[in-house]
Amino acid sequence: MYRSYEYNGFTLDVAVDVDVVRIEPSQKAQAAARYVAVVEIFKEGKAMAVFSPLRFGDIHGYPFTTEIDALMGGFSAGRKIVDDLFSTT
Repeated sequence: MYRSYEYNGFTLDVAVDVDVVRIEPSQKAQAAARYVAVVEIFKEGKAMAVFSPLRFGDIHGYPFTTEIDALMGGFSAGRKIVDDLFSTT
């Protein structure tokens, strides 16, 4: 899943990667898909990203449980970076 957002003069490209986690409740292991957000931040009209791609998990650093959570978590993280590092107020 991939989305591109415009935010305060920046373009936030958010992609979702699958991160398979092994869960072993007893003796047999089962795999559960988890998701991480990959965020790239571009200055509006520029072809080169401001940072290397950044990977985000949930608030505790674990992968997200759904693709939608990863997408929205990546978008929120990208907005926070823009606000914290590039805000002029």
